Amino acid sequence: MKIKEMTYVALFAAIMGVLGLLPPITLSFTPVPITLQTLGVVLAGGVLGARLGSLSMIVFLLLVAAGMPLLSGGRGGIGVFFGPSAGYLIGYPLAAFCIGFIFSKIRTLKFRHIIGTNLTVGIFTVYLTGIPVQALMMNLPLLETIKLSLVYLPGDIIKAAIASVLVYRLQKYPIIYRNFAKAVPPQVKEG
Repeated sequence: MKIKEMTYVALFAAIMGVLGLLPPITLSFTPVPITLQTLGVVLAGGVLGARLGSLSMIVFLLLVAAGMPLLSGGRGGIGVFFGPSAGYLIGYPLAAFCIGFIFSKIRTLKFRHIIGTNLTVGIFTVYLTGIPVQALMMNLPLLETIKLSLVYLPGDIIKAAIASVLVYRLQKYPIIYRNFAKAVPPQVKEG
């Protein structure tokens, strides 16, 4: 791995940590808080691509497991991987990978592709791992947990939309935007 790629991975792990500084919104009926860190997951997959995006999320989760309080609300340590939100955390690298992989297969990436992928694949992947683990840890039926998790959907739609706008705009800067090897730098007019 090149130093530039390591820098991008570290940068997005740091972005996740910064998003964790913002206080979570806790709900009385579920122990899983509403956080902004899903925004960082979607951004990592969209900007860095599948390999680097998922790697940045793995680095972030390893830092959390090592005890750094990087999750929203100052949570950290190995214990968070044995709680109701563990499945959502496991979904972070998977979602980043899936988003980056799909973007790499689309020849001309338009805004509708970005937002469609972020809203469906990005959010769905995090929910796909998060909801069953939450149901298991809370000892609830899966269908009831799905109903409980609907409260997260409006916020996740907003976060996916914000990430989509950022990813779409960052395509103009191929030095930053790592998703495509075919990215062409903007034409510079001479004279």
